[in-house]
Amino acid sequence: MKDNSKISNAVIRRLPRYRRILEELLAKNVERISSNELSALTGYTASQIRQDFNNFGGFGQQGYGYNVKSLFTQIGLILGLDREYKMIIVGCGNLGQAIANYANYYKRGFIITAMFDVNPKIIGIKINDIEVQDYENLEEYLENNPIDIGIICTTKNSAQDVADKLVAGKVKGIWNFAPADIQVSDDVVLENVHLSDSLNTLTYYINYNDRT
Repeated sequence: MKDNSKISNAVIRRLPRYRRILEELLAKNVERISSNELSALTGYTASQIRQDFNNFGGFGQQGYGYNVKSLFTQIGLILGLDREYKMIIVGCGNLGQAIANYANYYKRGFIITAMFDVNPKIIGIKINDIEVQDYENLEEYLENNPIDIGIICTTKNSAQDVADKLVAGKVKGIWNFAPADIQVSDDVVLENVHLSDSLNTLTYYINYNDRT
């Protein structure tokens, strides 16, 4: 396998889409697929797909295409989906609760072990069988429980303080849903999910289509 550190972010972000489509093909008992057929399903060109896979050594055979099950497994390994990840949620409003209730995470090895909030009306309630704890307990919890991913669903003003505590607690990655650009140390992976940015992109294309 090639040096993955040189692979572009754009390629990495296409891998989950490939894997999701391959999973759908497996459910339909499809055994193999060509790059042209995968192109029709993904919207990426066949050439782009082959280039993406070649970054990892290539998985197909000329004249045969790709074995769907094997390719699904290999992409899963590349994405690190061959192990479980322990996660916590900080901020248990509507968005935090929605994430906690999304059962697919648990099926795919993403295990939410604890939830935290500052709102006394929420502290103590159970969400998907997980009791919401007082935010003041976060640092002590992290001291006693190794956590892979911290999920931030707080307000903009609280996000950096939460991130600082997660970093100090040695989480490996932060999934940030707060409407804020937070700062973390270089040894922590940060993925920002700005819902408003995605919505604004959608409205741009709606209006672009109306103008053409």
